[in-house]
Amino acid sequence: MGVEIERKYLVNKNNWDKLIKDDRHFIKQGYIINSPGKTIRVRLTDNKGYITIKGVSTGASRPEFEYEIPEDDAKQLLDNFCTSAISKIRNNIIYNGKFWQVDEFLEDNEGLIIAEIELADIDEAFDLPVWITKEVTGEEKYYNSYLSVHPFKEWRK
Repeated sequence: MGVEIERKYLVNKNNWDKLIKDDRHFIKQGYIINSPGKTIRVRLTDNKGYITIKGVSTGASRPEFEYEIPEDDAKQLLDNFCTSAISKIRNNIIYNGKFWQVDEFLEDNEGLIIAEIELADIDEAFDLPVWITKEVTGEEKYYNSYLSVHPFKEWRK
């Protein structure tokens, strides 16, 4: 079984904007099933498609299965089977030897920037970049699946 160990952080926009970002990709992802105990997600990147099944989170880890699918299949699944979706720009960053993914959300989630680091072990040590502000691992409102039905723009109302 695949297991994802991931920690999430909010990003300081001012510090983030000063960084040069070379590895950026557009992502659209939609949810076929979106419940607290499980999600089935379809993702379309610049030129690839994926389907991902995730189980319930326990702290920073949860079961995860992800498979590449044809781009046209991903488009059809997004258009015909997904009940909610988000769009974002993903930035891939190496910081002190660790791989970070930083998502700048678009559309109804614009203004929200979240950094994620996947770990091999729950106790793995790493340094926080200067653009990190607060850890939000395990906070449901920062899950992509939650943002797809409760967008960031509604939080400010």
